[in-house]
Amino acid sequence: MTDVFVPTRRAALAGAALLGVTLAAAVPGTPAPAQEVYPARPVTVVVPQAPAGTNDIVARVLADKMGEILGQARFVVENRPGAGGNIGTASAARAAPDGYTLLVTISSTQAINPSLFAKLGFDPVKDFEPITLLATVPNVLVAHPSLPANTVAELITLAKQQAATQPLQYASAGNGTLNHLLGEMLKSRAGIPLTHVPYRGVAPAINDMVAGHVMLGFASMPSVMSHLQGKSLKALAMSSAQRTPAAPDIPAIAETLPGFAADLWVALFAPRGLPKTVRDKLHTAAVQAMKDPGVQEKLKAQGATIVTGTPEELAALLDTDLAAWAEVVKTAGAKVE
Repeated sequence: MTDVFVPTRRAALAGAALLGVTLAAAVPGTPAPAQEVYPARPVTVVVPQAPAGTNDIVARVLADKMGEILGQARFVVENRPGAGGNIGTASAARAAPDGYTLLVTISSTQAINPSLFAKLGFDPVKDFEPITLLATVPNVLVAHPSLPANTVAELITLAKQQAATQPLQYASAGNGTLNHLLGEMLKSRAGIPLTHVPYRGVAPAINDMVAGHVMLGFASMPSVMSHLQGKSLKALAMSSAQRTPAAPDIPAIAETLPGFAADLWVALFAPRGLPKTVRDKLHTAAVQAMKDPGVQEKLKAQGATIVTGTPEELAALLDTDLAAWAEVVKTAGAKVE
């Protein structure tokens, strides 16, 4: 007797479904199955620095607005600090290039660390897809009110006068940090002796400047805004190429030392290999978010200037800064093993 195969109900339904898919693919004009519209689930925005810093503030304002604009999913900021930003950045580099992990980082991590650290854990160019520049934040050359210099020109004269007896000291948040390297850049460009005094973070460095233990230092505008307003510190100049709208009365160092320019920038990246359609969607949403009046008002209060651009412009900026900071790191001898 020949065995007869009698399909179960489940098998019959599966077969019918398969036949339907096959026929849909074969019959012209039949709609294909719907594809996932990005973003269909929450997007993680990695910030490789601690909460409450400039980068974190920009990322959170951006994430909230991008979530509104794209409408389909939340953009959730996740802080992964450590090793000068290298830990969080390396983790983002290893994520799937599907648009569900993004990186909001700063120039000190993406452009300075590659020359500074012997072991980095990521390649700033090969591992990341540039999306857009978001903002720039100037660093301010600040001094204790008792320092007998109120301009960069007066500071240069004072530093030369005190060179033999009591060289001027400048504070930083630590070896290899942006404010350390800005001090070395000033020292080199102005041809003046300055002694570096590193601290473990920007807060203790600022506290000692306020106390008058160290007379001078660079700091981001948000970190010293209250001290400038309270006159416990005074501003000599900005590190930006020109005066910033956030503080138009403070001159740029470049007005005295032409070519001196080193803003902290904040930018949006994704793991390399991101589909162009997703990259374009993210770029459009991010630029739109940064143009929002509410976003601009919040970030201006932090001393940030909104600056957006194309992915190609961000890639070019990164290439330029990688080369420029490599020279500064080399001159400063600030390598971290």
